[in-house]
Amino acid sequence: MSDIVSFLVMFAVVVGCLSLVVVQLLTGVPSLSSSAAEAADAIALLKEANLPQRAIIYELGSGWGALVIALARAFPDAQVRGIEMSPLPYWIARLRTRKMSNVSLVWGNFNKCDLADADAVTCYLMRSPMVKLAELFDGMLKPGTSVVSVMFWFRGRQVTATRQGRVRGSVALYKWPALERKAL
Repeated sequence: MSDIVSFLVMFAVVVGCLSLVVVQLLTGVPSLSSSAAEAADAIALLKEANLPQRAIIYELGSGWGALVIALARAFPDAQVRGIEMSPLPYWIARLRTRKMSNVSLVWGNFNKCDLADADAVTCYLMRSPMVKLAELFDGMLKPGTSVVSVMFWFRGRQVTATRQGRVRGSVALYKWPALERKAL
């Protein structure tokens, strides 16, 4: 019996690791977790943005749940909605947030989700998906929606505020559509 249990545990570990690799190959984004300092910077910028009391905050690529949890604690009256494509981080985040009534998680591709009701959006992605994401936001977000990007900025967009990270990089706040004005 212990051989079967050992086999099943080993099989689950291999499938979980393979899922991380496959999703990274598909998206170009590894499943990294936000550090406590990055989460604190994102929260500080969202507090500067003066979100409504019962804000709807999306975390795109919510991964293992670190930023979702920090957002839910910092904004207890808000609805925090995480979207994650990779199965292993998604299920770990579900486990970590199971007792948080203001958190909901979706397993899926955030490029196919409706974000029109967002008051704020956060993301910690890589450079490659940022252009497509900006186009998605242009067609979906209400004017003035707060967007916080950890580490990787939107090119050609005007930054409203930044916080310089102590460890890895900086965090930027945008008021969407945030298009840069070209001087004549």
